[in-house]
Amino acid sequence: MSLIRNILNSRSNEDGNFFLNLKEILGYKPKSKSLYIKAFTHRSMNIKDNDGNAINYERLEFVGDAMLSAVIAAYLFEQVPHGDEGYLTKMRSKVVSREHLNELGKELNLIGLVKSKIPKSNFGNNIHGNLFEALVGAIYLDKGYKFCERFIYERVINPHVDIETLEGKVISYKSLLIEWCQKEKNTFDYEVYEDTGRDELKHFSVKLSINNKVVSKARATSKKKAEEKASKRAFFAFQKQIARRT
Repeated sequence: MSLIRNILNSRSNEDGNFFLNLKEILGYKPKSKSLYIKAFTHRSMNIKDNDGNAINYERLEFVGDAMLSAVIAAYLFEQVPHGDEGYLTKMRSKVVSREHLNELGKELNLIGLVKSKIPKSNFGNNIHGNLFEALVGAIYLDKGYKFCERFIYERVINPHVDIETLEGKVISYKSLLIEWCQKEKNTFDYEVYEDTGRDELKHFSVKLSINNKVVSKARATSKKKAEEKASKRAFFAFQKQIARRT
């Protein structure tokens, strides 16, 4: 506990606005301050407690992810009585998608509260969603289920969850395209190859073929991103046919 107390004092001395900003986000004064310190401590700080356990937000991410899934699942279950398991699972995935969580983290400017030895400009986009999950985990452990549920309703469900809009939202063009190809018994192939070009970062290029014909191309800094971009371009090329079958 003495180590946590020292970290708290250090954090407060360096950034006196930390808990004031946090209170504005939460709408209440944190009870267990050490939880929120963890929620905004990056692993690059390399801090451990007296038992040698790492002090950072990663374990809180796990708790926050579970709480988001539980609250969203319960909401959808009540709001969509006709939805079967597959439908409800897809809808929940759209709400808690990495893209949406990143948007929520950015909306609250959570990265501004992070303590890290890495320049914030070097972080990937997913840190915004990771911090949001960690914050939700801290809220649950600090104040309990009802407070956590209320926060999720105020920050996620009420402003962002609309059933009709969600039904039309695509979270993975690649999955949608593959599903369509399988239904239509079309063959498909993603040809991936490294493409350094003149860029400083390594890129990957993708050729997407359907029935042995190249239908789209894309490049990105990862194979997954390049495949998704190529799938999105193919989706819009075959949108009318896909709409008739999905």
